[in-house]
Amino acid sequence: MADVQTAAATASTAGKMGLFRGTLMVAGNMMGSGVFMLPANMSAIGSIALIGWLITVVGAISLALVFAKLASIDPAAGGPYAYTRKVFGDYLGFQNNLVYWLANVIGNVALAIAGLGYLSHFFPALNQPIVLAFAAIAVIWFFAYANILGPQLVGRVQSVTTIFALIPILGTALFGWFWFSADIYADAWNVSGKSDTSAVMATLTFTLWAFIGVESASVSAGVVENPKRNVPIATIGGVVLASVAYVLSSSVIMGMIPNAELVVSSAPFADAARLALGDMAGGLVALCAAMGCLGSLAGWTLLVGQSAKAAADDGLFPGIFAKVNRRNVPSIGLAIVAGLMSRQVLATMSPTASEQFGKIASISVILTLLPYIYSMISVQILGYGKMSHNQYTFIVGAGLVGAVYCLIAMVGSDGQQVRWALIFVIASVVFYSSSIARKRDMEEQHLHPGGVATVWVRYLALGVTILALIVTFWLSIGQDRDLNLRFRDPPPVPVAAQMAPAPAQ
Repeated sequence: MADVQTAAATASTAGKMGLFRGTLMVAGNMMGSGVFMLPANMSAIGSIALIGWLITVVGAISLALVFAKLASIDPAAGGPYAYTRKVFGDYLGFQNNLVYWLANVIGNVALAIAGLGYLSHFFPALNQPIVLAFAAIAVIWFFAYANILGPQLVGRVQSVTTIFALIPILGTALFGWFWFSADIYADAWNVSGKSDTSAVMATLTFTLWAFIGVESASVSAGVVENPKRNVPIATIGGVVLASVAYVLSSSVIMGMIPNAELVVSSAPFADAARLALGDMAGGLVALCAAMGCLGSLAGWTLLVGQSAKAAADDGLFPGIFAKVNRRNVPSIGLAIVAGLMSRQVLATMSPTASEQFGKIASISVILTLLPYIYSMISVQILGYGKMSHNQYTFIVGAGLVGAVYCLIAMVGSDGQQVRWALIFVIASVVFYSSSIARKRDMEEQHLHPGGVATVWVRYLALGVTILALIVTFWLSIGQDRDLNLRFRDPPPVPVAAQMAPAPAQ
């Protein structure tokens, strides 16, 4: 009998992750691509961003604690959408899902811009705003089409490219200190022209970008051994590991590259590697970073397409997102997602890749803050009576810290972007009324949520997408007169010209 029980226990844990693998997975999920452009973005504020990083680490750990606990309370809940819907009702659940989905759609654009920014190391023409924009659109549609043809292949490619993405981050964090200059770091402490408090608050939107996806780190109970113990530890351990890598690598780069050059850099990690070890190292890092960003884009494109389909199957998204092709892939939904991403590329065109990345990342983070706040509050209801008094007090306190952090990050964000995000949230009432009507029709008439898309629907969607892109392009050019077809003039001072001497052996 004992042998039978032992065999059963062994079988139940076979193929599952232990604590160590779970921790590395959590860290790897967040360190895929989130930090590659951030040193350039935050250089406009200064190395005072270190304080913003530390504040964000506290906020990210608070978020991780709450999401880990929510996952252990209800592993099948399904993330921020399900938590919010269960506590606050259908409307806020729907609003949460819509905002969260749009945040991911917009965030994907940042991955394309970051990847191409690093490819500019090999193709200087990508330093031209319009060339960069159309290259980003081409990449977006390529991965959308790849997902339509074979999402399984895309998933395997992403798992490989994530490994390449870790090389620049961890390498810089560990070895960049040999070329770190305290004077360069101190000279750029606060170059924003704002007070120290305002400067720190302005960094929070950017630093939180690196931790977007912390909610997905709460691995399901079916994937890890002893989930009640290992899931929370792996989640917190992974966030801490990612935090150390982020803070060290970002700080090192700000002490390696003079601020005036870092501000206009399209590939800060590659520039740092070139400064330290030469052109070959810079090229290798640029290639690794580009592969990491574009590989992540492939996977996240699949995610937003499938999440829209799931919502459409529930009657909460338009039925067109539920239509599939012969491979059971939501092809029309993926095309719409690619169209929305392409429009965002054109709407955020900027003189440099880092500036455009900053605009997109900021918008994505602002939209993500609302689902995070809802989840932080939800733990008070979902966790009541399911924890000891001391644990409940601690988790609710962590949720309060996480919610306050999100509110502070929102206050420090660009006012115009916050205004448009608020307008969109309010407008979700209109979308909700349409979704409720569709859901009622599905239930009363027993309608299939999707089906196979007809040819005319595909061509109509493509035609509308092309028209929207043309209009957005001309509007963007009209609003941003500093966008031109030539390289930046004068060009930035080469990193090699200001190369710090290697340390004495």
